[in-house]
Amino acid sequence: QVQLVESGGGSVQTGGSLTLSCTASGYTYSTYCAAWFRQAPGKERERVAIIDRYSNPSYADSVKGRFTISEDSARNTLYLQMNRLKPEDTAMYYCARDGGTTVVAHTCFPTYWGQGTQVTVSS
Repeated sequence: QVQLVESGGGSVQTGGSLTLSCTASGYTYSTYCAAWFRQAPGKERERVAIIDRYSNPSYADSVKGRFTISEDSARNTLYLQMNRLKPEDTAMYYCARDGGTTVVAHTCFPTYWGQGTQVTVSS
């Protein structure tokens, strides 16, 4: 049974930083993509950043230059380093992985999702 567990959310002021983590268990695919999504109240879910199966990172325009997606060497934990946070970054953040089937570069179609961690940025 695949489990993705996020941590690291919290409340910060504008300009602050947070690092989100997502630890996977029960995940057996050796080649896969991983991603961070977010959803603010009343808004659609937005893809924030991905690492595709070729280890290429990609970012939404809204976070490019401020957020960095990475994994540990064992590929058990996915991170999202968030710098220069803005109030519009306030959302529930979810990590996700596919089932090893996304082959197009710079793309990820998740199968597995975490429960989310809340990020709140105050002005």
